Amino acid sequence: MQKEIVERSRLLDEKGHLKQVGFSKKPLLDYNRKDVKAGIFKIKEWDYYLVYNNDFGVALTIADNAYMGLVSATYFDFKQPTQKTETVMSLLPMGRWKLPSSATTGGIKFSNNKIKVEFIHDGKNRRIKFNMMNFYKTTSLHVDVSLSEEPAESMVIATPFKDFPKGFYYNQKIIGMKATGSIRYRGSEYSFNKETSNAILDWGRGVWPRKCTWYWGAATGTLGGKPFGFNIGYGFGDTTATTENMIFYEGKAHKLENVTFHIPINEKGKEDYMKPWKFTSSDGRFEMDFVPILDRNSFTTALVVSSKQHQVFGRFSGKAILDDGKILEIKDFLGFAEKVKNVW
Repeated sequence: MQKEIVERSRLLDEKGHLKQVGFSKKPLLDYNRKDVKAGIFKIKEWDYYLVYNNDFGVALTIADNAYMGLVSATYFDFKQPTQKTETVMSLLPMGRWKLPSSATTGGIKFSNNKIKVEFIHDGKNRRIKFNMMNFYKTTSLHVDVSLSEEPAESMVIATPFKDFPKGFYYNQKIIGMKATGSIRYRGSEYSFNKETSNAILDWGRGVWPRKCTWYWGAATGTLGGKPFGFNIGYGFGDTTATTENMIFYEGKAHKLENVTFHIPINEKGKEDYMKPWKFTSSDGRFEMDFVPILDRNSFTTALVVSSKQHQVFGRFSGKAILDDGKILEIKDFLGFAEKVKNVW
């Protein structure tokens, strides 16, 4: 069952519970940090941008996880598969960073002696300015990218957590913005242009249990000259009422049922992220093979929190079926799939 939210309302009621549960194609629920009734240490807020083309890309994150904040950057090289990630942590941001209450308005500014970040949004276009000193040894990372042509429809979910009455996750994923601008890194400049470069925004606000594991995958680009992308995943709360699985084609969202990630297991019984994966769906509308290119794997720990991540980039091949039954044939389409295990 997929429950669609069609009426605007506040996200939370006076007791801090979700007023509506389900999915929508536009952000109809109004989040206000002051409405949260759970302990302040459980609030998690983040903005994550991924900008890429077939040759290179960059991922940038600002996250306020209450007792721990982080600012992170990753540079990806898909031609000679390599990646470099650098993360700076900060104690007890506790809402002081003032991350916006909506993905549709507002921006973020953060700076210290190592980083200067601006996520700017004027209501129509977005600009990302990110400068990190000593990103790679003594080499800095400089990013200046503008995003435009935001699709009319996106993936929005409001989900509760089982056995955690005041827990919730409110999430918007915008798939398929056009990107222009550049990255300067290690003495070279890498340019994005609208014809080949696209962007994804993962905007998340919620109250989470201490331990969680999620699976997420996404991709954006063109298929037969037309905008195409998808978002798949689970582990983001109780998805009985809805999943976050959607196909995006020519700016329109097409809702899917359940999608399962089949990560290969090696002879020792452990997940082998660099072997080919498979994706299957309960409604038969998303069936993919996935050949990995690189694994952005990391294990971060600080005091009583930890995060184990495998974000694997690779190429998807298979079929995706739209709401009207049209079958899209996918071949070597660059995207990613990840498994993240947090104790936070």
